[in-house]
Amino acid sequence: MIKKKKLISKKKPFYPITNFLKNYLIDFNRWIKVPITYDDLLRFQGSVCVYDNKNIDTLWTRVYYAESELREIDHNLKKIYTILHSDGNESTITYLNIDAIDYCTFGNSKPFRIKVRNVLNDNFTYFYIKKTDSSRVFGLEFEHMLSPYNLNFFVNESTLVEEHISGIPGDVFIKEMLPKCSETQQSQIAKEYVKFNERCMIRLLGDMRSYNYVIIPIHDFDQVIYKIRAIDFDQQSFEGRFSVYRPQFFRENQPLIKMIQKKLTHDSIDQYKIEERSIVAKRIISNENKINQLLISMKEKPISKIENLNNLKSEIYKFTKHKDFKNSKSMGDIMDASLSFIKRNYKNIKPISVLRN
Repeated sequence: MIKKKKLISKKKPFYPITNFLKNYLIDFNRWIKVPITYDDLLRFQGSVCVYDNKNIDTLWTRVYYAESELREIDHNLKKIYTILHSDGNESTITYLNIDAIDYCTFGNSKPFRIKVRNVLNDNFTYFYIKKTDSSRVFGLEFEHMLSPYNLNFFVNESTLVEEHISGIPGDVFIKEMLPKCSETQQSQIAKEYVKFNERCMIRLLGDMRSYNYVIIPIHDFDQVIYKIRAIDFDQQSFEGRFSVYRPQFFRENQPLIKMIQKKLTHDSIDQYKIEERSIVAKRIISNENKINQLLISMKEKPISKIENLNNLKSEIYKFTKHKDFKNSKSMGDIMDASLSFIKRNYKNIKPISVLRN
């Protein structure tokens, strides 16, 4: 019996910020010096496992620091929060408390999760501190411009700070909530997943397994509708297999794929794909200058292995028969070709990725 090959077999390396990308980030107010770095947070003295309310290991560990460093770390994390969510004014710091600093070794980015609480009303939120990686920055920027959602983050040579994206983790939703959804809700979720799948493919966002996106319930008049939003951007334009950029092929997502096949006709799937392509095309046009600058940065230096580049451009060329993919010399070229393809065919868009294939 032949075993199926894993879509993603190895962790990808970190790629440094290039000169063009740094200038882009400075121009658009994404480049900010921070009072504490990712490496500073690695100097913790101890840790304990974090369990959820069902006593299941969350794969996060709560870290602790030496008393001599704790006060400075606490203050600097509050300063980062004010920069991320306000204008950096430190007058509100006295109303903030750092409730927890968690560290996760699961996944590629190994992030720190910071829990911040307002002591006046006990409202709390999170933000994340990660090691800088240019491909992740590209992922965040493309998500900001090409998806329905804005992203709040900033970066420098060593440290990336991201806001928390609220929602129900996809794996939790599929296991615990999807079976309880009504027939109408399941049809609506199926529609949203088709669009999410198409959007990831167009902008080459990979590894959208169920724990890398969230389901967001929204109350709309007399019903609850659901939106799907990516939360992990580590696999932007890195892997060499086209299927990595199509969430439908991950086994963790198969319950949703089966639901789509049950709830939607082939014509409906095609309709939703055309709708999503049209919306993405409009976003490309409205952000054209900014996207062009980002693509120049993406082409400056490699953000993937040469074998990944050659395989991906070959697979997409077979898929689209468009020579721009075949002639690509970098992942930036492939991304440029993908967005140009969508924009060029805006008024005559036909679905080229069908979930039943």
